[in-house]
Amino acid sequence: MKQERFVERHQAEWREFELWLERRSDSARRARSTRREWSGIRDDEMPARHRRLCQQLALARRRGYSAVVTDRLQQLMQRGHSVLYRTKPAHPRRAVEFLLAGFPRLVRAEWRCMLAAALLFLVPLVSIFVAIQMKPDLASGLFPPQMLAQFEQMYDPASKRSLGRTNEDDLQMFAHYIGNNVGIGFQTFATGLVAGVGTVFVLIFNGIMIGGVAGHLQAVGHGDPFWRFVAGHSAPELTAIVIAGGAGLRMGLSLIAPGQRRRVDSLIHGGRRGAKICIGVFAMLVFAAFVEAFWSSIANMPASIKYAVGALLWALTALWLLRGGRNAAHQDDEDAA
Repeated sequence: MKQERFVERHQAEWREFELWLERRSDSARRARSTRREWSGIRDDEMPARHRRLCQQLALARRRGYSAVVTDRLQQLMQRGHSVLYRTKPAHPRRAVEFLLAGFPRLVRAEWRCMLAAALLFLVPLVSIFVAIQMKPDLASGLFPPQMLAQFEQMYDPASKRSLGRTNEDDLQMFAHYIGNNVGIGFQTFATGLVAGVGTVFVLIFNGIMIGGVAGHLQAVGHGDPFWRFVAGHSAPELTAIVIAGGAGLRMGLSLIAPGQRRRVDSLIHGGRRGAKICIGVFAMLVFAAFVEAFWSSIANMPASIKYAVGALLWALTALWLLRGGRNAAHQDDEDAA
């Protein structure tokens, strides 16, 4: 086909494409508000129009058409690409929507890995707790004597100071808890790169350590202050550790069992899913640190209130993860499938 015939045949659609870019691409909000008044190319037609434009550019180059034609098509193609594939601006509403709906869907989509992580964490925790109740001397095999003495001092029923801490104020402890919690969560997830073995080790190790502390304090008669301290923040903190473990196991499985994908593609896909999950885990751990710093340490709060708040947070966490996003539009179907 001669160049003149080619231009004459497609000139109208190039002009329509250009007009859409001039009138509709500046502001997505304004485009949505004026879509009823717009009579040109429909917004949902633009991806197909852009692909067609790319094909026309390739055809024009292959046929050796003049720079006037190819340069115009190149500019239109680049402008269309910058609009269609530009990064969506960060918006607080999108972050809230992800935490309320997208994150729970991702967690449920990986329920097998989450269940495995929960068992790897909770079975050692409960087992070592029960074992220490039957044989208290086991705690001395897990912790040095000075550390056991420090635990007993922090949760001494006769002490009138704040539970579970030394002399630092709430803000200092809030920063400390964030660093500690996020460090554990990141370690639990990132060690999944070692074919998931690292995550397995971290989950079992943390289960044993937490169960050991709880078991020792219960065995020596300091259980009441300890349970009042952990009641509030245990739901978001322990659940976040399990979810981070599930994400780490998923990444490990992507490495050792890539399925129909290439191993590197499977690892990238699993890493992307895990990174999204870790955003929610980070939010959970920051919330847990806030509760731990400003609520859990209050010593003069009646135990009934502490346990009631703890039960409420467990219920809300379970409801959020089990029901969140079920009635929302699935904008992340590829990752939640």
